Amino acid sequence: MKPLDTQIAVNAKRRLDCYVTYDQIQIKAAQRLRFKVFAQEMGAHLKTEAEGLDYDEIDDYCDHLIVVDTVDDSIVGYTRLLNQKQAQRLGRFYSQSEFNLDRVLAMPGRFLEIGRTCVDPKSRGSAVLTTLWSGLVKYAQAGRYDFLIGCASISPGPSGFAVDAIGRSIEPKNRGAESLKVAPTKEVPMHLRCERDESGIPPLLKAYLRFGVQICGQPYWDEDFNVMDLFILLSLSQLEERYTKHYFKPQTLGKDVHA
Repeated sequence: MKPLDTQIAVNAKRRLDCYVTYDQIQIKAAQRLRFKVFAQEMGAHLKTEAEGLDYDEIDDYCDHLIVVDTVDDSIVGYTRLLNQKQAQRLGRFYSQSEFNLDRVLAMPGRFLEIGRTCVDPKSRGSAVLTTLWSGLVKYAQAGRYDFLIGCASISPGPSGFAVDAIGRSIEPKNRGAESLKVAPTKEVPMHLRCERDESGIPPLLKAYLRFGVQICGQPYWDEDFNVMDLFILLSLSQLEERYTKHYFKPQTLGKDVHA
């Protein structure tokens, strides 16, 4: 079934709403936000740079989950969701272009992939991410997905990518089982690696780790985005339990989503 819009106002003062949008004007505005964050802020080299947008072939298959500040209708948060049926129509998950996921996808259950997650620099803080997670949880609950997958990006520091240092900083509870380790299709080259972690764990990845994601294997080198991507895996029942306990307010929900 086609997902329906869901609206969740979790912070009345900031008047933030979160829902899946099919409106092409809003989708284009979200792609401008993606360009602002990934190209202008992080230095990604995008094929769509001349348009001031970030989009690719996957956008036509996925659902666009946005956080809107209703004071001025601006999009302040975004993630795209590629569910299992959409991935089957596309022929793959985005993560499969970066990693061999045979072991992970062999697990019984339904998968939901997140990607291109970003927050407007002027609106960064817990409120937007909390609202975005709320919409994600509702989408996952309604679609009865079992696992969340995706790529978490880390930018290099002045001396390069701290592959080993980042690996050591990840707690054992957040390290995936050996049986679920993925192999990157392009590893970070040795000449771009450094010993000392100069950039640290990005806020978004910190949020993922707090919710209990598993980091499965070595990172992929995304040359176009100038980042290293870690593959993340999370049981959605675990996400629902942790999110409901800390943030979820059932009385704030509007319409459900279905997939």
